[in-house]
Amino acid sequence: MRVNPAIAFTLILLAAMFGSGIVSASWGYSLGRQALTGIRQPETRPASASTGSRDTTQTSDFVLLKEEDILKNIKARIEGGLDTAE
Repeated sequence: MRVNPAIAFTLILLAAMFGSGIVSASWGYSLGRQALTGIRQPETRPASASTGSRDTTQTSDFVLLKEEDILKNIKARIEGGLDTAE
């Protein structure tokens, strides 16, 4: 019984694809494992941690800027009239 060359070639390609899939999966797993070395999961849930600290005051103030001031500042920077170190 003679083996059809098309079927043999198909089986060889299928085996090569299966082998390369296993190699790439193991390589990706090892890279991911190495990248996450030393990383731990948080010990508490973020939702439960934030509920306990709701009574405390915040240390930094949140300042909203006016849109007109921002646009004036940008226009002055574009024209070269304002220092960018602000």
